[in-house]
Amino acid sequence: MARRHQHNVLVIGSGAAGLSLALRLPANCRVALLTKADLNQGSTFWAQGGMAAVLHNRDTIDSHVADTLAAGAGLCHRDAVEFTVSNSRRCVEWLVEQGVDFDLREAPRNRPGKEFHLTMEGGHSHRRIIHAADRTGRAISEVLTDRVIAAANIEVFTHRVAVDLVVNNGRCEGAYILDEQSGHVDLFQASSVVLATGGASKAYLYTSNPDGASGDGIAMAWRAGCRVANLEFNQFHPTCLYHPKAKSFLITEAIRGEGGRLLLPDGTPFMQNFDERGELAPRDVVARAIDHEMKRLGADCVFLDISHKSPEFINSHFPTVMARCLELGIDISAEAIPVVPAAHYTCGGILVDNHGLTDVAGLYAVGESSCTGLHGANRMASNSLLECIVYAESAAHHIADNLGQIPTPTGAAPWDESQVTDSDEDVVISHNWDELRRFMWDYVGIVRTNKRLRRALHRVQLLQAEIAEYYGNYKVSNDLLELRNLAMVAELMIQCAISRKESRGLHYTLDYPELLPVAEDTILVPDNSPL
Repeated sequence: MARRHQHNVLVIGSGAAGLSLALRLPANCRVALLTKADLNQGSTFWAQGGMAAVLHNRDTIDSHVADTLAAGAGLCHRDAVEFTVSNSRRCVEWLVEQGVDFDLREAPRNRPGKEFHLTMEGGHSHRRIIHAADRTGRAISEVLTDRVIAAANIEVFTHRVAVDLVVNNGRCEGAYILDEQSGHVDLFQASSVVLATGGASKAYLYTSNPDGASGDGIAMAWRAGCRVANLEFNQFHPTCLYHPKAKSFLITEAIRGEGGRLLLPDGTPFMQNFDERGELAPRDVVARAIDHEMKRLGADCVFLDISHKSPEFINSHFPTVMARCLELGIDISAEAIPVVPAAHYTCGGILVDNHGLTDVAGLYAVGESSCTGLHGANRMASNSLLECIVYAESAAHHIADNLGQIPTPTGAAPWDESQVTDSDEDVVISHNWDELRRFMWDYVGIVRTNKRLRRALHRVQLLQAEIAEYYGNYKVSNDLLELRNLAMVAELMIQCAISRKESRGLHYTLDYPELLPVAEDTILVPDNSPL
């Protein structure tokens, strides 16, 4: 039987953004935190790299801002960049207070004691990446999860899949949520709703993301009337492990930061032919270089070599990568790692302000589902975890400041499933899912053309018509909801890509290889926008 739940705040998503936002809310605020699977299953948990922050006395806020603006290829919003970077140290301190155990090193003689061990990544001009070996996301996720479970005011609901938002009189008042165990769709009502649902990299055939990255929040927000922006900028991580048994295993950026070299199959280095920064060039440059060489040579992969470092160094800095590769018969202290690019991060998303507030009153978006203006046309390495923590704090403060002024929502009707039946054609879902991810990879990948994009648009619109018919006749399931959302976001990605008549950052098209003189956001407005 379907149920009705009432809370002050509904947080959909349990990554770094959702967890930290829930913890930042006052203790008298009743919070529901929903996750699609168990806790510690999202992208944060699997993030190997680290979190960028200005922590060293030789680093400056201005330098971090300048590096971010340069990586964003002219499309970053300076106010958002300055807002994020200026709050970086305080957010690191908050994580340490929560119990996150970042790596330390011995301080120089003139500063006795311990300091954070900071590493280097592509696009950064200083060592400013704070990390916990190569398990930073896991370290943050586990600590924040423990804190959330212990919080008396936070109620955690696992195996819940969001169906759609509830909007009454222009205000978001909750969401319809599928309980996978009961099979019923429950109504969660709240004065404020937060989308912390992650990105949409599962739209692509090859991705470093876990299975839940299906663009749910972006699709729901669009259907609710929110604008989206810059969804043509899909970041492909240059180095995903190439092995038939290694599903979505990421090889951290920090290996290149610590001297790892990219090699062709014959052992020849090649990054110097594409960028003077070599392996430390921004991810889009590195990913295109690898894609170019693989296509030129007809190679299945290229190789990343860190074997010139000692086994002790490799094991202390990259224990997760070393252990996983050893499981597959690859000793990275003695041989190079086979790698390919894979869809990794959705730089665009739901348009928000510096409080994470969307176009719909009462609805917030934080983390990868949002478009804050920080990333521009290319996310700089390790800025994403920082964005999650900074905007979660800002959104939590805004929600808390306005909580007493918002009436308790009561008007939404329960979910009606009286006209639908159980499906006996789930094969349609799996076939449509495979078709979507394959044509997105082939037509809307690292290198694009007008013809490929038009083909992709035609295919995705046909798919959406099929999905809509299926959705209207059968009971919802996790697979159906993810397919529906992913197809919607894929169309938004394609529409954004078609609208951009230039190559900028992560969007590279053979038909418009040059930059336009003025950098402008690609903003899509739904028909039901409140603006």
